Amino acid sequence: MLHNPGYGPPFRRRRRRGMLTHGMMTVLGAAVAASLLLGFHNSPSGAPGISLPGTGAVPAPGSQSAPLAGGEQAIVTKIKPGLVIINTTLQYNSEAAAGTGIVINADGLVLTNNHVIEHATKITARSASTGTTYTATVVGYDKTGDIALIQLRNASGLTAARLGNSSSVKTGDSVVALGNAEGQGSITAKPGRVTGLGQTVTASEDGGATASETLHGMIQTNADIVPGDSGGPLASSAGVIGMDTAGNDGSTQQASTGFAIPINTALSVARQIAAGHASSTITIGYPPFAGLFTGSGSDSSPQAQAQQQGGGFSGGIGNTPRCYTSNSGLSVPSSIAPARAGALVVGTICGSPAAAAGITGGAVITAVNGQAVGSPDDLTGMLSRFHPGDTVSMTWVSPSGQQTISRLHLAAGPPQ
Repeated sequence: MLHNPGYGPPFRRRRRRGMLTHGMMTVLGAAVAASLLLGFHNSPSGAPGISLPGTGAVPAPGSQSAPLAGGEQAIVTKIKPGLVIINTTLQYNSEAAAGTGIVINADGLVLTNNHVIEHATKITARSASTGTTYTATVVGYDKTGDIALIQLRNASGLTAARLGNSSSVKTGDSVVALGNAEGQGSITAKPGRVTGLGQTVTASEDGGATASETLHGMIQTNADIVPGDSGGPLASSAGVIGMDTAGNDGSTQQASTGFAIPINTALSVARQIAAGHASSTITIGYPPFAGLFTGSGSDSSPQAQAQQQGGGFSGGIGNTPRCYTSNSGLSVPSSIAPARAGALVVGTICGSPAAAAGITGGAVITAVNGQAVGSPDDLTGMLSRFHPGDTVSMTWVSPSGQQTISRLHLAAGPPQ
């Protein structure tokens, strides 16, 4: 949920489809609140050595060209062909999601929100102009700015959306929010006006895997941004001036309030990604994964971590599956390792590096490359410093008490 005390009722980010729960739509939610340190069974095409398009593939904001004549319908007619309908599979979260993307060049480079593609194990995008469906790969993403750049595979000759210049936007400007509303598989348009500039909001999702994040410099609008619109354009007569990102809970009686990332900001980040300029906030390509479900937090006690995950133990190592294909049915391990500190493994993904090393639910990770792991958050931070293809030494204690040092060859995982 997007929580902004200045506007009263909560705001909510828009992306998931399936069973509607307080503005976030999801199917088959997790049985245990576990973090994912994991990814694909096999590295996706182009990962980790994904081909970067270069800065020249990302256009500059639109110039002060003649505005589109004909009002709202002219905007929709001009912008809609440059959009794609995005569907993702989040296999390890037992979920599916839907959103929207903005085509920014004819070869299928697409701008969208990071929260549209995060944790996705498969991404497809269907062109609103041709109806052709493409498999998409992740070029990179900015988690803190909620911006992602994806590439449609084997795409050419696509219609790029007409881009405006968000530096010219003024309060009161007429706008249209376009997107895959409610994940229904078609582009709809909602008219409105710009009601604020330079806004700061804190975004999260009810029941989702995403932690809250603060977004700055947002365009505020009274256009009705709904689930599935995320990643779609907020457009004016000058073209796309923003990227739909969040809206208030439609179940309330308050007036519609939505937020969009200025297109100039989104394109600036996209250029950095296209050039391969990674930073503390920008990830190029796919992150590394070990194949672990863990808890979260800074508590060093595996026993306390287990209690936070849902209770005590029934005893008997055999009651815990050796591995999982998703978090559906994921439960607290029936027995845990006798380690005083470390990160408790709730389960491992079948076929992952961790599973191949013999690590199972109930094991405790105590060190990575000789550096002590004091908590689940420690483990997450340590692994985030590596890249797909790297090999790490992982020290772990099995539920029976045996200590092992395994070499894990990290693969490529879903965007985080």
